[in-house]
Amino acid sequence: MKTSPAQKQTRILVQAAAAVCEDKKGLNTRILALDAADSGLSDFFLVTSATNERQAVAIADEIELQLKHNFGAFPNSVEGRRNGEWILLDYVDFVIHVFLAEKRAFYDIERLRKSARPLTPAEFDAELTTALSEKTRAVRSKAVKAKARAGKTAPNKSLRRTARSAKAKTAVKKAAVGAKPARKKKPARRTRKS
Repeated sequence: MKTSPAQKQTRILVQAAAAVCEDKKGLNTRILALDAADSGLSDFFLVTSATNERQAVAIADEIELQLKHNFGAFPNSVEGRRNGEWILLDYVDFVIHVFLAEKRAFYDIERLRKSARPLTPAEFDAELTTALSEKTRAVRSKAVKAKARAGKTAPNKSLRRTARSAKAKTAVKKAAVGAKPARKKKPARRTRKS
C-alpha cells in the first residue's frame, strides 16, 4: 500500500478526528475508506452519532478546534451546526458527519456508500501501524543490504581502526624488546653545610 505524504497527513487528521469523537462520547464511530474509482469527493468519511443536539455541536466544535490547533487544518465548509441534527465538516480529502442517532438511521450514509470499506477507529489505527511497520522493515532491509555490499568492497571503519591500533601496539612491543633497558640514575648525594 503506497501512500503519498498528503495521504499520510489525511490519515493522521482522520485519526485525530476519530479520537475526538471517542473522547466526546460519540456513538458508533466509523471511518469509511472510499473507493478511489467510485468517489471523486474525498478519501474518507468519518461518521459518528450523538445523543442530542448539544452533544453533536460539542463534538463538531472540538474536532474543528483540535484539527486547527494541532495541525493547522481548517474545514472548507461547515453545514448544519445551527440545527445540530446532522453537522458536516468538509476538509476536502475527508468529510466528517456528526449525526443524531435517529437521523443517522434515517439517512444511512454507510448504505449509500456500499463500495466504501467501513473501519472502526481501532482498525484504522491498526492498518496505519501495519503500513508503517512494513515501510520500516523495507527501509531497514535496504540498509542491511547496502552495508553488506559496502563490507565486501572495503573494510568497515571500525575494523580499520582496530587493525591500525593492533599494528601500533605490536610495533611498540617490538621496539621495547629490541632496545636496551634504560639505566636508573643514582640519586645525587647531598652534602652537609656546616
